[in-house]
Amino acid sequence: MSEKSLPNRRAFIAAAATGVVASPSIVRAQEVINWRMVTSWQKNLPGPGVSAERLAQRINTMSGGRLNITVFPAGAIAPAFGVMEAISTGAVEMGHTASFFWDGALPGSAFFTTAPFGMGPLAHQTWIEHRGGQALWDELYKPRGVRGLLAGNTGPSMGGWFRKPINSVEDIKGLRIRVAGMGGEVYAALGAVPQNIPPGDIFSALERGTIDAVELLAPVNDLPMGFERHAPYYYMPGFNKPNGAGEALISLAAFGKLPADIQRVIENACQAEHSAALAEAEHMNASAILELIAKGAKITAFPVEVMKAAQAKTFEIVETKAQKSPITARIVASWREALKAGGSWSRIESYSEQAMRSL
Repeated sequence: MSEKSLPNRRAFIAAAATGVVASPSIVRAQEVINWRMVTSWQKNLPGPGVSAERLAQRINTMSGGRLNITVFPAGAIAPAFGVMEAISTGAVEMGHTASFFWDGALPGSAFFTTAPFGMGPLAHQTWIEHRGGQALWDELYKPRGVRGLLAGNTGPSMGGWFRKPINSVEDIKGLRIRVAGMGGEVYAALGAVPQNIPPGDIFSALERGTIDAVELLAPVNDLPMGFERHAPYYYMPGFNKPNGAGEALISLAAFGKLPADIQRVIENACQAEHSAALAEAEHMNASAILELIAKGAKITAFPVEVMKAAQAKTFEIVETKAQKSPITARIVASWREALKAGGSWSRIESYSEQAMRSL
């Protein structure tokens, strides 16, 4: 090495030490990965539609713009009930929906959103995250090349909107009701005629008189739909949907190609949205129920006879479902164990809250 080269070498070392000289990997702009998210909701539907948009924004921000997700509402790319297929076939990378839509093709999937007379939001999340639910969810969906994650929650639902009062089980027989998930199986067992109608098409079906009743979600989600105009009897409790967990569906192939840190971003963003949406639902339902009453909603309790009959049918349906496949049997067993494990504490929590409020 000649003396003449020393100053340049020393200058380079000094520059590198101060960060002035950047390596090619730092200089090169980070590649932006573009994903498409299809949903089962019309754009910005209070609750799940908002969660889908917000989840995409969370991921975009938390990834520093490295993963850009564009949201497409129901019908834009895939129909409301075609989200699973769109991801499974590789047409898109991600979706936002509810697991009970797939229970016919994948028996047991409904439990990952809600099941009649089942767990509330916190107990359900505990099952998924701490009592084996997520591993079973992953196993059920893996053959489809898809993974499901909790990603939003509308909280416990109301029982639904009815044109006429329900005074007995006889009043349910022949009733044409829009209902999703296992609740539809319960209503069918009680003699009703369940209708699986996408959220965006429910009001027109009610307005035309092709259905007699509607079960959607909670007050804040029902408020903009205008159901009270045609079916003013708003029943409680929502025995068929005591929880309202939203589902992010992710292509395993697309997920596997992501850097590990962005994979964690997606998982953490889903957790954050689940928590935020549930708190938002609790906040907004408090005012939404009052607004619905002002609009003419008649808050009504289901008769005890109907509740007991529905519970008995639920037990039968769950038992039958457990026979569908080995994985379904294990999902049902795990769900039952979680329901039992958290039961004592849940009852104490509920009693304590009510006791303090009654003072």
